[in-house]
Amino acid sequence: MARESRPFRDRNPVTIGAISLSVIAALVFLAFNAQSLPLIGGGTVYRAQFSEAAGLQPDDPVRVAGVKVGKVESLALEDGAVTVELRVRDAFLGDRTEAAIKIETVLGAKYVALVPRGSEALDPDERIPLERTASPYDVVEAFADLASTIGEIDTAQLAGSFEVLADTFSETPDEVRTSLEGLARLSDTIASRDVQLQQLLSATRDVTQVLADRNGEFTQLILDSNVLLTEVQERRQLIDSILTNTQELARQLSGLVADNREALTPALQQLSTVTDILSRNRAALAQTVNNLAPFVRVFTNTLGNGRWFDSFVNDLIPTIIGGAICGPTQSAPVVGCAPTPGEGNS
Repeated sequence: MARESRPFRDRNPVTIGAISLSVIAALVFLAFNAQSLPLIGGGTVYRAQFSEAAGLQPDDPVRVAGVKVGKVESLALEDGAVTVELRVRDAFLGDRTEAAIKIETVLGAKYVALVPRGSEALDPDERIPLERTASPYDVVEAFADLASTIGEIDTAQLAGSFEVLADTFSETPDEVRTSLEGLARLSDTIASRDVQLQQLLSATRDVTQVLADRNGEFTQLILDSNVLLTEVQERRQLIDSILTNTQELARQLSGLVADNREALTPALQQLSTVTDILSRNRAALAQTVNNLAPFVRVFTNTLGNGRWFDSFVNDLIPTIIGGAICGPTQSAPVVGCAPTPGEGNS
């Protein structure tokens, strides 16, 4: 006999809670390690050693021949060098692959460039050694170091050193003495502008730091400018197509006129004659239009009440009022009433 299944509400809530918590914990673990899953994250993690990080950050792109194939996973200090973990997808790396940290933008953004070399596949457990890696020199740090170094120079002592050197070589030939005097004047100028130079270098260091802090914004600005230029390029092609089609239309119209020149010339000449006649009779045409308006109004009133003529003829039938005939008569053909026959005037 088959075992009867119990309803869900009758089951042990402790067991249901434990299973639910286990499933939730597994989902949370998979969510935090999604990049390591073969279908979601994908790719293979390789390691490379560099002499210095040079400003490289996690999530910076990894490129092969300029094409992004992955990103930087992490950086760690191992054996006096920086070990960088790289997650690479859809790219074959040979056992002689070279890696280099390069500058992506003028503002200091970095990326890792891989150069696949070798016939055998690169083992993910083996690190790319320092002999096959290269790190760039950070320009921002160079300016910051320059500002700090110059700020620590005792300009007064430097000027005194140049003056002592000039005095020492005062008995030398004129060419050497002139050069040393120029160096002395240069040192005096530097010493007199010590405060301004320190302010300039300090401002330069602040500017470089601001540029480094705003690196992401400037990078996005450059990317947006690239999109704008792409749109302009697409519109340029559209405008070029419109101009080309317009030129073709003009050529077709020129051919049409040329093919029908014999027929169009007399027509244009006759049209010119008609326009001359209309121009000469402009006043008469205007008077005709003015005189036509009353006729049109009366004609509209006559035919505007239905499918018949609506008109009135005055004095068509004589009217007798008080024994007098009113209407047109021989004695009064226009107005007035004539007495009836046999009656005298009262």
